[in-house]
Amino acid sequence: MLSLWIGAILLVGYILTQGILGSVSKIPGPWYTRFTSFWIKYQEFTANRRESVHRLHQVYGPVVRLGPNEVSFTSLDAIREIYASGGSGYDKTETMFSTLCKEEHSKRKRIFAERYAMTNVMKAEPLAVMHERAMTFVSKCLEAGKKSVDVYVLLHCYAVDCVTHFMFSPGGLKSLNVEKDFEIMQELTYHQSLQKSLLAYYLPSWQPYFPKFLHPRSAPKTNQFVLDMTAQSQVKEYSLLEKLKRKESGLELIQVAAECKDHMAAGIDTTGDGLCFLMWELSQRHNMEFQKKLQHELQNASSDSSLDSLVYLDAVIKEALRCSPPIPMSLPRYVPAGGRSIDGYFIPEHTIVSCQPYTVHRSCEEVFPEPDRFNPDRWLEEKGAAERNRHFFAFATGGRGCTGKNLALVEMKILLREVYSRFTTTVAPDMDGSMKLDDQIISARPKGQTCKLIFTET
Repeated sequence: MLSLWIGAILLVGYILTQGILGSVSKIPGPWYTRFTSFWIKYQEFTANRRESVHRLHQVYGPVVRLGPNEVSFTSLDAIREIYASGGSGYDKTETMFSTLCKEEHSKRKRIFAERYAMTNVMKAEPLAVMHERAMTFVSKCLEAGKKSVDVYVLLHCYAVDCVTHFMFSPGGLKSLNVEKDFEIMQELTYHQSLQKSLLAYYLPSWQPYFPKFLHPRSAPKTNQFVLDMTAQSQVKEYSLLEKLKRKESGLELIQVAAECKDHMAAGIDTTGDGLCFLMWELSQRHNMEFQKKLQHELQNASSDSSLDSLVYLDAVIKEALRCSPPIPMSLPRYVPAGGRSIDGYFIPEHTIVSCQPYTVHRSCEEVFPEPDRFNPDRWLEEKGAAERNRHFFAFATGGRGCTGKNLALVEMKILLREVYSRFTTTVAPDMDGSMKLDDQIISARPKGQTCKLIFTET
């Protein structure tokens, strides 16, 4: 009993000493974050982390202490140091989605990076397939006539159909038309598992004793689909699977399947949710001027105009991703051995440091005036263009930035070109779901998981 008391006293003494004298204790933040991480973990568990961190930055400035071993930043210098120093920045923290060390991650990324290069994404065959999927989306809107269309559903179908074809061609889903494929989209998209996943992550040794309803969601249909696709013997040269299955990749078949499933899940959420928030903004009555400018550009462009030549389309996409980045949450990293100085503060080794895109995009009003307002025109101004692009953090940066950025942007541009060259979109009278950002682990989706619009031919 005495040893327990001594241990408890020493532990309390250590916590108090670190909270009062430690390097992180000198960083601005609520007093209780000097001593415990409970507050930030609670915000994470209740899906309030993003907004809570954002509010702290509004109160305390560009550097905020979130716990005795965690600090959040918003400055451009901090972004460069954390995510791009040494080529790929600091090591990632262990999450449910990334447990690979930097060296192993770099090795994996070298294997498939060429597949996501713009030169490969823009090849004739993958472009033709994306265009075909976009035209299927258009046909669904035409079929609806004057009735509302739930674009949240259709956009996630479009996203998963595009990414699975890119990965597994000639295989791939056709969830916009095929019921069994649609069920796979539903399995990946419609789930309420944030708290379950966090419990499994923070209390892994307890998981075997959790009742079944507390276990993280499973995805048996998705798993079987990925395994079936991975077993294909003949795949297209441009596909991700062709590269991963090469002998020089050194990956076992089950590792190839796991890698493909990760890419599939990432591809559906980021592109589907990103397009959904974008079309919602364009459909607002007070944003009709922006929709008309986009229509004008698309309807007056020649049929052989390149996607890169559509300047206003690019501005609309950038602004939508700035306002509602599909991955708006903190992107945590560990400070390397020896510690580092960031924004004038010495941060000890193994401290968790991060920036979150949602706040970076709103923290500097000199760069983004009226940061909460959707305004694509800001991207057309020559003054401050370089600074805006440097602060654009929707796809992260450095060696561990979003690998699928090029594919996502091309998917978005192809669909939006086909939609807004034909239709005007407005919010449907029966739209009753919330479009507020609903935080997941690192991503965010519309809270109501529905977005009903009316499509009117122009």
